[in-house]
Amino acid sequence: MGELFRSEEMTLAQLFLQSEAAYCCVSELGELGMVQFRDLNPDVNVFQRKFVNEVRRCEEMDRKLRFVEKEIKKANIPMVDTGENPEVPFPRDMIDLEATFEKLENELKEINTNQEALKKNFLELTELKHILHRTQQFFDEVSHAQPSRTVGFVAGVISRERIPTFERMLWRVCRGNVFLRKAEIEDPLEDPTTVIHKSVFIIFFQGDQLKNRVKKICEGFRASLYPCPETPQERKEMLAGVNSRIEDLQMVLNQTEDHRQRVLQAASKTMRVWFIKVRKMKAIYHTLNLCNIDVTQKCLIAEVWCPVSDLDSIQFALRRGTERSGSTVPSILNRMQTKQTPPTFNKTNKFTSGFQNIVDAYGIGNYREINPAPYTIITFPFLFAVMFGDMGHGLLMTCVALYLVIRESRILAQKSDNEMFNMVFAGRYIILLMGIFSIYTGLIYNDCFSKSLNMFGSGWSVRPMFSTKGANWFETLDRNAVLQLDPAVPGVFGGPYPLGIDPIWNVATNKLTFLNSFKMKMSVILGVTHMLFGVSLSLFNHLYFKKPLNIFLGFIPEIVFMSSLFGYLILLVFYKWTAYDANTSKDAPSLLIHFINMCLFNYNDPTTKPLYSGQMGIQVLLVLIALACVPCMLIVKTMVLRRQHLWKTHVVRVSQTTSYISHMVMMFLIEPFGKHAGRRTDAKMTRSLQFNFGDVAVHQAIHTIEYCLGCISNTASYLRLWALSLAHAQLSEVLWSMVMHLGLSSRSGGGFFGLSIIFSAFAALTVAILLIMEGLSAFLHALRLHWVEFQNKFYSGQGFKFVPFSFESIMEGRFDE
Repeated sequence: MGELFRSEEMTLAQLFLQSEAAYCCVSELGELGMVQFRDLNPDVNVFQRKFVNEVRRCEEMDRKLRFVEKEIKKANIPMVDTGENPEVPFPRDMIDLEATFEKLENELKEINTNQEALKKNFLELTELKHILHRTQQFFDEVSHAQPSRTVGFVAGVISRERIPTFERMLWRVCRGNVFLRKAEIEDPLEDPTTVIHKSVFIIFFQGDQLKNRVKKICEGFRASLYPCPETPQERKEMLAGVNSRIEDLQMVLNQTEDHRQRVLQAASKTMRVWFIKVRKMKAIYHTLNLCNIDVTQKCLIAEVWCPVSDLDSIQFALRRGTERSGSTVPSILNRMQTKQTPPTFNKTNKFTSGFQNIVDAYGIGNYREINPAPYTIITFPFLFAVMFGDMGHGLLMTCVALYLVIRESRILAQKSDNEMFNMVFAGRYIILLMGIFSIYTGLIYNDCFSKSLNMFGSGWSVRPMFSTKGANWFETLDRNAVLQLDPAVPGVFGGPYPLGIDPIWNVATNKLTFLNSFKMKMSVILGVTHMLFGVSLSLFNHLYFKKPLNIFLGFIPEIVFMSSLFGYLILLVFYKWTAYDANTSKDAPSLLIHFINMCLFNYNDPTTKPLYSGQMGIQVLLVLIALACVPCMLIVKTMVLRRQHLWKTHVVRVSQTTSYISHMVMMFLIEPFGKHAGRRTDAKMTRSLQFNFGDVAVHQAIHTIEYCLGCISNTASYLRLWALSLAHAQLSEVLWSMVMHLGLSSRSGGGFFGLSIIFSAFAALTVAILLIMEGLSAFLHALRLHWVEFQNKFYSGQGFKFVPFSFESIMEGRFDE
């Protein structure tokens, strides 16, 4: 079948890496991204591994880089992303990186500390300036311009929202014996951490007792108190000094901020490169901790899963790493024979990755199992289009997908953080094919925004209706709101319509009845064909894994059972379409009744006429063949498995009899170890020949019942193709008649402006309801048809994914730290 149709062939390989070359070799393997390392020290604690100190140093460097990154984001400085992929630094370069990051972190911390102290000092001076500026106004409000020696006062600032509670507390504690005056500071004050609004206050009191109470209340409300001179002249001189200090401090703050900006801008240019280097080093040391070290401490031993097709690339990467490290001893790759199940790896590209993700979401395939993704590329968008079929909506979807495909390189460079947009962009090729197939099915349905296109004219003829002498066409049309056309009258084409459905059905009163019959039969045909294709794919699994028993007692009964019943139903549909014409269509029997009577062996119903001669004998034979397939799957396969087990047991017993002497010699040799050694040997042989007949019988019974009942339920499940197609068409028609029709029916002078508004509403509802909601619904139903009805016929999905050691995952931010 080729590697495209099943997972890559994998092998377990052993790597022998010299200690001085191991770092560079693992680095090259990380750049290649084609090997998955196994942990050879599962019982060793993480903190007891050889390279734990190097990992800690890398984590410390990563912490420092995150601190710098946080400061850069706080300063709203964009980080430069040139797309560069720097090489992994050598282990000796770690000291230089640590020194650089240490210096940068200390410099930023020092700048932040100084800036915080300067801002705090600037805040205090600013508050003092407002106090001195407002004090004279407060003093003018009291009865004397100069307070007497017996009246004291304190001045300060407090948060604006605390003023009401502060005032009430002063009144209650001091019992109204204080005089409070306050004024809001108009400009917000910049605290080292935030921006706050404050107010200036001054409190007059008399006596030391009240003074202590007032200060305690101010301390409790976190009000800042400042010394304020008593005389106007002293306040004026202090204000001048404060203004001068504020100007000097502002100059220092500006210079500090400029220096901080220069440091952060310089760091922002290399932050991404530093992150990549550090995380690559950390990943390498994590990987080296998975390896074993031989007793000489000169060689590291690793075990990796890798694709067989990439062995040459892996060996070349090992040689390149050895040369880069300067080692003269080459690294060795040795393939190992193992009975362990390898991981599943399916190579993808930007086109196939979306479809492979759809399959993997159901379950990772078993090793070398048939991969459904190549078939899903066609069947998934086609089944979606059967439910979504509309030329207009399909064209809109195609245009959106084409825009994403054409501009994919520019969109990838922008790296959007919108999760919903990224999900749509990742499935751009799926959406493109869904749109193209929707245009095709819309052409078959002759449906474009709920309207039919009259491309070839109608195949129905109305002229013979008026062939009677004296008949008046216009009089007949005036008297009859609805005309019944005779299908027996030959039309323009004299046969089937050239492409799609005749447009005259769009204005017919029995349009829904006709489309229901057509789409229901089409759904059954597509569903049974899809399932038969899935069962056929299971044959290739049985052939590849060399299981002839599954072919003769699994695949053949399954394909015969489904073909005898539901394959025959499809043949009846095609036969009825070809056997009955316009003249005999009234006598055509119901296929559903025929199929039910076939399964019940009921052939005495006088109301049901046979479709063809000899129908009874053929149908009885088909049902008997289908019924015979059930015990073949249920009983025969179980008995054959039991017979094979007995035959293997007999062969082993004969082998044991012929080697009796050698067995006695072996028992003599192991006798010094006691009788339990012989028991262990017998127990091991017994376990290898275990066969639980009950478990096998129950498992086969469940599989048989599930398959036979599933053939019925799965066929009925494909009727969702008919249901969703009908729902989409009806929603589109309702939207046109209730929205767009209003604008088109207007005859007033302002109809153009009304039509513009109505068309905008129509377009918005079309996108929101028919494209997004209906599209998502059809997508989910197509997903279910592939997961449940199609893939379960041949795809178990119980494997585990190949997760290679790759630096690309670090670049995309998916590295598990």
